[in-house]
Amino acid sequence: MLYYLSLGSNLGEREQTLHQAVELIGQQVGTVLRCSSFFYSEPWGFESAHPFCNLCCAVQTPLPPLAVLATTQSIERSLGRTKKSINGIYSDRPIDIDLIQAFDDAGHELILSTPTLTLPHPLWQQRPFVRIPLAEIQ
Repeated sequence: MLYYLSLGSNLGEREQTLHQAVELIGQQVGTVLRCSSFFYSEPWGFESAHPFCNLCCAVQTPLPPLAVLATTQSIERSLGRTKKSINGIYSDRPIDIDLIQAFDDAGHELILSTPTLTLPHPLWQQRPFVRIPLAEIQ
């Protein structure tokens, strides 16, 4: 499976945290094929004095989507994230990793809707901090 992930950080050493997250994704999820350059943006969906640093990466792995989600959430916790966004209520965070799109080995996009994961990500096209870095690596 090929996954496109979006990563963001607006607390602490943002760039360093993103590099650490990509390294952990490579160790725990699968082979990181490509990463975009950093994309800086204002917070989306909430007010904060802390701007975000974002990137997207492409990852090849045999893991199914819910296993990738569980692993990326574990990586978030290991990098200091203690609170998840719930029901569209967002807050500052040291790391956020979202699954944006997934493709099977034949190149077909996976469509998934579960209580914990929707693919493709339902809001990615509304978010320049996802659209622009994603376009860079696709």
